[in-house]
Amino acid sequence: MKVLITGAAGMVGSHAAEYYANKKCRVVALDNLMRSKIFGFNRKSVEYNWHYLAKFKNIKRIKADIRDKACLKKIFKSGIDLCIHTAAQPGVGFSIDDPLEDFSINASGTLNVLESIRRYNKKRCSFIYCSTNKVYGENVSLLPLKEDKTRYVYKNTTAISEKMDIDLTTHTPYGISKYTGDLYAQDYASIYGIKTGIFRMSCIYGARQFGFEDQGWLAHFIISMLGKKPITIYGDGKQVRDVLYVTDLVRAFDSFHRSKYKNGVFNIGGGAKNSISLMEFIDMLKKKLSINPKIKFAKWRAADQKVYISDIKKVERALCWSPEISVSDGVDKLIRWISVNKGYFK
Repeated sequence: MKVLITGAAGMVGSHAAEYYANKKCRVVALDNLMRSKIFGFNRKSVEYNWHYLAKFKNIKRIKADIRDKACLKKIFKSGIDLCIHTAAQPGVGFSIDDPLEDFSINASGTLNVLESIRRYNKKRCSFIYCSTNKVYGENVSLLPLKEDKTRYVYKNTTAISEKMDIDLTTHTPYGISKYTGDLYAQDYASIYGIKTGIFRMSCIYGARQFGFEDQGWLAHFIISMLGKKPITIYGDGKQVRDVLYVTDLVRAFDSFHRSKYKNGVFNIGGGAKNSISLMEFIDMLKKKLSINPKIKFAKWRAADQKVYISDIKKVERALCWSPEISVSDGVDKLIRWISVNKGYFK
């Protein structure tokens, strides 16, 4: 089997590439290595993962942009069985500062990939799109909540399903550009018969994640605490997310590829059993690291959902899949990786 991973130097992309390389597949890893620039990181981030993938003899790395149509044409004409499209601009803040570039990468870039499949490879290639819970926008925030000691809790539900309304709400440019790609992926599946899995992801975390304040908050908190740097909490810290370790996510991708389903839209994350608030996570890290961090509080950020927990019943049922790695075990894995590489974050 031949697999294309776009955004292969990202955390999700690098784990997907590694997964299929270990299965003895031929893997094409595509990335433009611009993530460090997006987040203003003064050291390399995705470059670490890019070099990590070099150790696999069956991974062919191509430094290129998904907006490079000639490059995509060449790749898909060579024959691809599975395309996992993780390439994206992932920062809400960046999208607000530069919505045109955000749209160019997330929406136009996704359309380029889909069109390349349609023109050169549609009878053979399955497509997996990494969407986001941000497609639901602030509609999630309209759900009534109650406030407990350490977290906000939904009053009338336990999690957000794929039936959540998407329209007539604020999304942020990032949410809009990702939803545009989501819709194109749905239509290309329906109109052109491309086997397509759309995964609306909650918080994905794991080893080889370079956390920033704007994206990858679990890793960002660990990096900050180990580096004795203050952590800024936007809001009161009781906001809740469900979190999923990256290898569990990649297993879901593979389950869809091997499944009977021609297309599907799935909310995916750790679910209610793997949900945690910001302050609960900090308390967990205090115990695991024996560090008491400096905490600063700032005003709420635009479109920041107080609670988002994925209803994963559909993906569990359809793909015979469920999370295997608990929050505590996954955080231990991430701490070990950051600790080994902590000199990289100074």
